[in-house]
Amino acid sequence: MADSMMAQSKPTDSIQKPTFELEEVMVAALRVDANSPVTFSNLSKKELSQRNLGQDIPILMKYLPGVVTTSDAGAGIGYTGIRVRGSDATRVNVTLNGIPLNDAESHGVWWVNMPDFASSTESLQLQRGVGTSTNGSGAFGASLNLLTDAVATLPGVELSNSLGSFNTLKSTLKFTTGLLNNRIEFAGRLSSIQSEGYIDRATSDLESFFLQASYLNDNTLIKALAFGGHEVTYQSWNGIEDKETLRTHRTYNSAGKYTDENDNVQFYDNEVDNYKQDHFQLHWNQKWDASLSTNIALHYTHGRGFYEQYKEDQSFSEYNLTPIIVGSTTLNTTDLIRRKWLKNDFYGTTVSINYKKSSVDWTLGSSLNTYEGDHFGEVIWARNAGNSEIRNRYYDNFGNKKEANVFSKLEIQLTSQWLGYLDLQYRSLNYEADALFEGNKVDATFEFFNPKAGLTFKHNSNHYFYTSYARAQREPNRTDYENGTPLPEILDDFELGWRFQSGSSRVNTNLYYMKYQDQLVLTGAIDDVGAPIRANVGDSYRLGLEIDALIALTDKWVIHPTVSLSKNKNKDYIFKRNGKLETLGDTHIAYSPEVVVSNAIQYQPSDRLQLSLLTKYVGEQYLGNLDSQNSLLEAYAISDLSVQYQWNFSSVIDSLELNLLINNIFDASYISNGYFYTYDDDWSQPGEVKTIEGTGYYPQAGIHFLLGVRLKI
Repeated sequence: MADSMMAQSKPTDSIQKPTFELEEVMVAALRVDANSPVTFSNLSKKELSQRNLGQDIPILMKYLPGVVTTSDAGAGIGYTGIRVRGSDATRVNVTLNGIPLNDAESHGVWWVNMPDFASSTESLQLQRGVGTSTNGSGAFGASLNLLTDAVATLPGVELSNSLGSFNTLKSTLKFTTGLLNNRIEFAGRLSSIQSEGYIDRATSDLESFFLQASYLNDNTLIKALAFGGHEVTYQSWNGIEDKETLRTHRTYNSAGKYTDENDNVQFYDNEVDNYKQDHFQLHWNQKWDASLSTNIALHYTHGRGFYEQYKEDQSFSEYNLTPIIVGSTTLNTTDLIRRKWLKNDFYGTTVSINYKKSSVDWTLGSSLNTYEGDHFGEVIWARNAGNSEIRNRYYDNFGNKKEANVFSKLEIQLTSQWLGYLDLQYRSLNYEADALFEGNKVDATFEFFNPKAGLTFKHNSNHYFYTSYARAQREPNRTDYENGTPLPEILDDFELGWRFQSGSSRVNTNLYYMKYQDQLVLTGAIDDVGAPIRANVGDSYRLGLEIDALIALTDKWVIHPTVSLSKNKNKDYIFKRNGKLETLGDTHIAYSPEVVVSNAIQYQPSDRLQLSLLTKYVGEQYLGNLDSQNSLLEAYAISDLSVQYQWNFSSVIDSLELNLLINNIFDASYISNGYFYTYDDDWSQPGEVKTIEGTGYYPQAGIHFLLGVRLKI
């Protein structure tokens, strides 16, 4: 029973082999392989589990090529973020079993709502660039698709517990019945994660569940899934707002700060983000014959929650309150506690059909999705409440989105060495929102046609060469509309690559040129809840080289280096400084380091013991688009040490596994993220306007550890 949780890895198992093939039907429409002219990386369940001790999926992906990650709380638990090729998380299209995971309005994925989801992930594939057509919002920097746990043939129970720095505790219970009567399996997971975080008061209290029921026969796999999470995190969105505080108090957190009636600085104890999200999926995978297979899925996601804030000296008018007259004095402001709510529902269906025979591999897919979101704010307490009622609702907005998507992919063997690839996608959507507090409404309809084409040349079994072109078009998100009148953005992505495989060693190398029109780049500024602000910039581009290698030096030593070199530019950038428009020429695109390098050195002296030293270097990057020295974030290098030891048994206990992860083992003092803003000060001199610049920082933890024990029964 030692492999009960990973039985899908046994291709010789007469039951498991068709199971594995049917599992792949779920992602066949979205994933690619070495024959495809798409740049990608895979992570298996085994690779994820080695470092899965409580940190979010983006942190577990940080050693993939071109990937940069960050954590608001500083230690990888709570709010985390990911960038690929300099593109932020809103451009990374994420699907889960082929179901869109990105929020329809913000375009982001909030992994904090899905704590410990890595424990229920069978594998993931990250496609860099536009990638292949997929469901959901258009990929504009990368596509990430995840496959949840495969059906297990044998029963088993898995207990995982870990503890570590910052009072981090993680507990996970998994079970599977195995296949009952060779047809039905029930499986599930319960998880709990608590951490105080590196940053002051950046606590996380996270809970999640995962339930799966499966029916299987030789040609049919039906899966019903229910999973969700509840997160309560103390806000740490503000970062550190000046270099002096960064120098003297790296863990400072301004969230919740207020001054009491005795002029003492206090911090509100419930300055939290509190959100629940539940997901439901139903999949029917069918192999009709040796060539034809289909997947039909229904999905529904329900989210609800708020973030709570103590706010000082707030205007009565902003909260629809009536000023209070006390004697001869009129009170126009008050201290208060507010909650900003989001309740949303996302539902729809996806279908795909795959025909694979001889020299042809053809897929047709489609999806219909609807999003309904309610945004509203409540005042739950006020020092001077006036005529307000309890939970006075001071704004009430909505955001509704309907989307239809259809795509067709064809891979055809042109000759014994040449493989052709054609991928056509059409997206149609309508977005309606009361997006601005001033009452402006959005009613926007978009139609996008995104063609992709490529060629793969197989020189021999060791060498593959590929080239491709892909177009992506993408609509603005809600925050973009709140900050102006944005345009949709267009990307033309050109890729040229070489793949080499020999024995257990491989090398993947690719060149890319990503040409943008009206790209919505991050300006560097954030709003009052830490959300990044974007703006159209006209013409821009990213030009880069990526190398991803796995080299077996001996049967015990393996190295895994990656190199990402890039040039990321806004062309003829114009900015209004000191009251006058200035042409700054070609400037660096914000949050786009030109050098990202990683390496893993793995030593496995026996089947039981494995040691890995993982290193990441991220070059300097600008936090804004002005090439201002004030916005320059210094380069940094970090290393993690991973130690894994496993005992195998033949009795009631199958295996016992110890995992030690020492993060930032050399105790580097580094900052992985920040923000940059400008504002005009017209009070310096009469008639003079001066542009002021400011920078904020998100420091990350020094050396810290996680120690885990995994017991399989």
